[in-house]
Amino acid sequence: MYVIRKTRNALVQVIVRDNNVDQALKALKKKMQREGIFREMKLRKSYEKPSERKAREKAEAVRRARKMERKRLEREGF
Repeated sequence: MYVIRKTRNALVQVIVRDNNVDQALKALKKKMQREGIFREMKLRKSYEKPSERKAREKAEAVRRARKMERKRLEREGF
């Protein structure tokens, strides 16, 4: 069984069945992608100034809001 510790004390676990490591690795990568671990590792690779962090988070929030608005309009048929 492969276990990788995720931030906030949560675990990402994958069970290896029938000695099929390739399938377990594929599942592990998918779970890590979904949990945002790869993105977090990329961000932590170098120091990010607090002002840069605030700007990035604000830009991400704007992007999320625009995406949600697009999806809402699409559902409503506009």
